[in-house]
Amino acid sequence: MRSDEVKVCILRMEGTNCEQETFDAFKRLGASPEFVHLKQLEGRDTLAGEGRLLKDFHILMFPGGFSAGDYIRAGAIFAARMKAVLGRDLVAFIEEGKAIGGFCNGFQIMVELGILPAFDCTMAEHPQAVLHANDSGRFECRPTVLKHVNAGKCVWTSRSNKGELRHIPCAHAEGKFMLPHESQEKEDALYQRLFDEDRVVFQFSDPIGDTEAPYPFNPNGSRFNIAGITNDTGTVFGMMPHPERVFFRHTHPDWYRRRIGPEEGDGRAIFWSVLDHIERKF
Repeated sequence: MRSDEVKVCILRMEGTNCEQETFDAFKRLGASPEFVHLKQLEGRDTLAGEGRLLKDFHILMFPGGFSAGDYIRAGAIFAARMKAVLGRDLVAFIEEGKAIGGFCNGFQIMVELGILPAFDCTMAEHPQAVLHANDSGRFECRPTVLKHVNAGKCVWTSRSNKGELRHIPCAHAEGKFMLPHESQEKEDALYQRLFDEDRVVFQFSDPIGDTEAPYPFNPNGSRFNIAGITNDTGTVFGMMPHPERVFFRHTHPDWYRRRIGPEEGDGRAIFWSVLDHIERKF
């Protein structure tokens, strides 16, 4: 498949943002992205355009923002609406080997949907994790350093080497990734399972790669500094920071001080990697 044949659904609803940057990232790499309102997939009347079918796309993107105002919990309303009408379509999409990605609010939506972490299933009936309020108690908008710790499972990071550091900004109030706490032993076992199954993709770190670095290097307090995870097949990927905001080097926060280095920003490889996967598979 050629890159221009890869169809990308940039899904949005009331309150989402960052969809333009996500659209532009795929477009610049030669793919064919399309803005699709949730109502179009639901088959409801909308001024956004004619109805669309999820199966017509190869990549589904949940962009950042504040969908439905983040009422109840961040991403909960978006996820509930989608699961009620499109749950079976979403499962079929994943099981066909197609890719789903979400950044910031998109990651929150994916956790609420149950497609991450998705232990022993494609989509859990109920959320198996939560993205909780930041330990600081406030919205954190800051540069962050991410260490790529995935050994190869995640198709979204195939163009990144294990141990590589990437500078990708975050902007969230509810980004603390947490697994259920029935007991400390069971909680520890779930986290260990994520690492053992190569499901942890990025961890927050300091500039020298220490993934135990505390706040502000870890902006939300997530255990083990987890910043992004994938599902068991590596095709469903969510992260709290915003790679779409650093597609180019000149959008990095330190560019005005350095003004050196490649044109490629630290977020570009994520989009490029998943396109590689789809082009090979389909």
